[in-house]
Amino acid sequence: MEASESNWTTRDGDIATEAAVLQLVLELHPTLLTVSELVREVSGENAAFAERDAVERAVRDLAGVGLLHHQDGFAIPTRAALRFNELLDR
Repeated sequence: MEASESNWTTRDGDIATEAAVLQLVLELHPTLLTVSELVREVSGENAAFAERDAVERAVRDLAGVGLLHHQDGFAIPTRAALRFNELLDR
């Protein structure tokens, strides 16, 4: 194990999962993804509880800061997230 891996914290893992979820939702927009689909895409078909929970927390936290809407089981990027993504692509 490398030194950087031994310093990996739960928060680092949460940030990495949030980044993966947001990137996927933005990449596939306007396709709507359910949280279950996000879990499969990010963690695989047979994701363990901890992996599913990490994706669900990421959706919750991204919605909490205004980057996703979480409604009716779907994770939908907000206008702010879409605009930021457009600016990054310039």
